[in-house]
Amino acid sequence: MSRTSHTSHVSPPDLGGKHPLARRRLGSTGLEVTPICLGCGVLGGMPGIFGYDVAAERGVATVRAALASPLNFLDTSAGYSDGESERRVGAAIAEQGGLPPGFVLATKVDPDPRTGDYSGDQVRRSAEQSLERLGLDSFDLLYLHDPEVIGFEAATASGGAVEGLIDLAEQGIARHLGVAGGPVDLLGRFVDTGAFEVVLTHNRYTLVDQSARGLLEQARAAGVAVVNAAPFGGGLLAKGPGALRTYAYSEADAGLLARVRAMADTCAAYDVPLGAAALQYSLRQPLITSTVVGISAPERVDQTLAWATWPIPDELWASLQILAESGNDPGSDEEGRS
Repeated sequence: MSRTSHTSHVSPPDLGGKHPLARRRLGSTGLEVTPICLGCGVLGGMPGIFGYDVAAERGVATVRAALASPLNFLDTSAGYSDGESERRVGAAIAEQGGLPPGFVLATKVDPDPRTGDYSGDQVRRSAEQSLERLGLDSFDLLYLHDPEVIGFEAATASGGAVEGLIDLAEQGIARHLGVAGGPVDLLGRFVDTGAFEVVLTHNRYTLVDQSARGLLEQARAAGVAVVNAAPFGGGLLAKGPGALRTYAYSEADAGLLARVRAMADTCAAYDVPLGAAALQYSLRQPLITSTVVGISAPERVDQTLAWATWPIPDELWASLQILAESGNDPGSDEEGRS
């Protein structure tokens, strides 16, 4: 059946009755962000993880399109392509003469890529280098990135990464702090410290894996905003199992692929792209403030906006929910990229 011939009730993508792109308050930060955040991990070029490279001009053009779009939230990191993502973001910002008014840029500190050092001093160095690449003098939001590489105890020790991040906040270099990583139990421990206003989880709240649900509820109770990254699980829930056989950058098992195939077939019966359903599954979750969507080409900005506003019938949501809750979570505590 097609979208035009089906007569069921069609729900808007959000649950609050507002326009699906209306800005939302990012927890206690006071920042107002769109429910979609444009992720810049891939646009710096990480073929070893994503399977393809991105030319420099294409990366800059993608950020240029993002800055001109209705969205106002962008996410990058010092560790993406050894700073190349930030350099391309910075080049696009410089072309515009600075960030547009009201635009929120988030980046992340990372360990030294050569030595693995993730001390407080390294956090300060990482932030300083990011400011230079981005052409900024301070950060709206600065995340501690992938703390699983050193663990909670090392990160929170005296002279450790968390102390370095708090020092940056006290200096006014970072106005707001977040933590971004993979294992949800570990992220929960960082939420409990009270040091962070935002937590970013990736690949753990999608159509096929809701293992971050407990973290989402914990964050709400603590007054910490949630940003959900990788709603497509690294591309599988956008391209479908006919084009991709990996989930969260690892080989997907047969059971997971079968579930995604069933979802794709169900969406096709209603003339709904699988990617639209996967994106809106995150946008509809009231415990999530914003959803990070990775982009690597200017045209993907418009595609993302189209998917965010695609009409989806209630009957389709009911069918997808059954499929979403079936099966086991696909290795939710394995490492990935955020």
